[in-house]
Amino acid sequence: MLSSFYISVGVTLISVLFYFLFKKKNNHTFLFGIATYLTFIAFGIFVATANEDLNKKGHFSNFLNETNTENTIVFRVSELLKPNAFSQRYYVDVLKLNNETVEGKVLINVAKDTLQTNLPIDGIYLTNSNIVEIKPPLNPDQFSYKNYLEKQQVHFQLYVNSNNILQLKNNANTLSGYAASFRNYINKKLSPYNYSNDQLSIINALILGQRQHITKKVYDSYTNAGAIHILAVSGLHVGIILLILNFVFKPVERLKNGRFTKTIILLILLWMYALIAGGSASIIRATTMFSIVAIGMNLKRPTNIYNTLTISVFVLLLIKPNFLFDVGFQLSYAAVIAIVSFQPILERIWTPKYKLTNLLWKTLTVTVSAQFGIIPISLYYFHQFPSLFWLSNLIVIPFLGVILGLGLLVITLSIFGLPKTILSDAFGMVINWMNQFFGWISNQESFLIVDIPFTFLQVVISYLLIFSIYKLLQIKNYNWLKLSLVMVIGLQATYIINRLETKGDSFLVFHKNRATLIGQKHNNTLAVFSDLQKAERNTIIRSFAVKNSLKTLSTKPFNSIYKLKDKHLLIVDSLGVFNVKDIKIDYVLLTQSPKLNLSRLIDSLNPQVIIADGNNYKSYIYRWKETCDKQKLPFYQTGKTGAFIIEY
Repeated sequence: MLSSFYISVGVTLISVLFYFLFKKKNNHTFLFGIATYLTFIAFGIFVATANEDLNKKGHFSNFLNETNTENTIVFRVSELLKPNAFSQRYYVDVLKLNNETVEGKVLINVAKDTLQTNLPIDGIYLTNSNIVEIKPPLNPDQFSYKNYLEKQQVHFQLYVNSNNILQLKNNANTLSGYAASFRNYINKKLSPYNYSNDQLSIINALILGQRQHITKKVYDSYTNAGAIHILAVSGLHVGIILLILNFVFKPVERLKNGRFTKTIILLILLWMYALIAGGSASIIRATTMFSIVAIGMNLKRPTNIYNTLTISVFVLLLIKPNFLFDVGFQLSYAAVIAIVSFQPILERIWTPKYKLTNLLWKTLTVTVSAQFGIIPISLYYFHQFPSLFWLSNLIVIPFLGVILGLGLLVITLSIFGLPKTILSDAFGMVINWMNQFFGWISNQESFLIVDIPFTFLQVVISYLLIFSIYKLLQIKNYNWLKLSLVMVIGLQATYIINRLETKGDSFLVFHKNRATLIGQKHNNTLAVFSDLQKAERNTIIRSFAVKNSLKTLSTKPFNSIYKLKDKHLLIVDSLGVFNVKDIKIDYVLLTQSPKLNLSRLIDSLNPQVIIADGNNYKSYIYRWKETCDKQKLPFYQTGKTGAFIIEY
């Protein structure tokens, strides 16, 4: 970290020197430009290095026991995450490790039980547990939760149950803790209104920025309808709230220094809302940007939206560089840039006569403009395109300001203790209508295009194409037309490259608990063999096929023997049969926990490798490994080393 700091200072001094040397000369000014670029790059590296928790001397990883034993850990709960099937999950800050004062974040998994309640934010607990590193995915081209968590500065996790954590006294709360307490207070006040769980989860997501309790069915409905951004508090929500607050505090302008006072009030309320809503990357981005907008709007200072966006990006990445890798951060900025660039162009295509059609037309142009920014990123990360996105947004977005305003009013009334009213019932009804509408859109499966292969190179070329089209629409220059056509050809070329890269054959033994899952790739097709029904729809297979642009064939039962060019693989299942004659067996796959004498199999077949997949008892795998070690034969366990891949 010190070396990056010294380099940053050195490059800065060179930039300053070049500035004074060349400020009155026209020649060699390019040297100052190069030095300035290098200065920003060097400071970027320094800021990123300084923000990496593992580089800090007080990080708990520097105090872990060398032996794999339990540690005494004191931690503070910092964030509640969405639970999985087996545990409730939290981000926690480690305060003490074996009586040493330390720092750093870990992921804690608390086993679910019927009497368990969520750990409160800022709650301090003591536990004895083994801190373990987060493992990478065991199958190729799967989503890497390890990489995702590393971007959140989380490199370790621990598993506990509610019986082996002890709550300690907490003498100090953080702002996040106060915000969580206020959210809980709001939910408690809303309980007399008898909202259903689905209604409450949408209210918490729409207004309070908390999506942990949304059911998978409802979440998938919004995702497949292309309306998930409605549930992510971002620029749309913050902008609407700014307009509402600007209207509410309009009378303050009549006071002496009223505009300045009003601006301060708006900024305080905006950042209070950002804190209450969880302070995610998209919320902080939106609040930073709209704070600058609020200052310009109320102090009558002209603002350039691109400058505003640039300032907000620079400030946020200076504070937290890892925001750059946050998908919400990327989508948020891409959408805003696309809207401010393309919406004025699209709006000029047609000028409606009536206010309602004008409102709907503006909503449609905003929605379509946003897609120019988010489609490449969305295809790269999620590999699907909801073609009815325009209908979802056209129906809901014009009324979102009213929905948010009504929601804020209902929450305010509940805080003051007002009983159930027609307003609270109306708000609940609107939430139900939204859920039903997006559920209906989601059920139109023929309009949802899924499993779209899209590479990083295609993302880059797509944005170059979009930029060149934008410049062509603005300037109508022949050079921009040529560049647009070149980018179209380039995008087509990437599909040819992807097709060529799929050439070749391979055999894959995927890791899946309690199931046998095998893939045989031939050029751009993937044959699937499994004891599962419709295994081609399994996430493991779909992820691999999409990332590698493969066409997946229908699932078939697995064979006993596979010929892999000049080699053979034998599968020994629960029957334990391995009586093979006149065939040289190179690989043996053990699955379904066969009861066999492995030493006899090895002596009989003399294979090169023994493979055990995830469909075996752990005790059997342990015994097989011991046998292979004694025989000095390679033993491959997919549960530890991942999928076994044979290229041939």
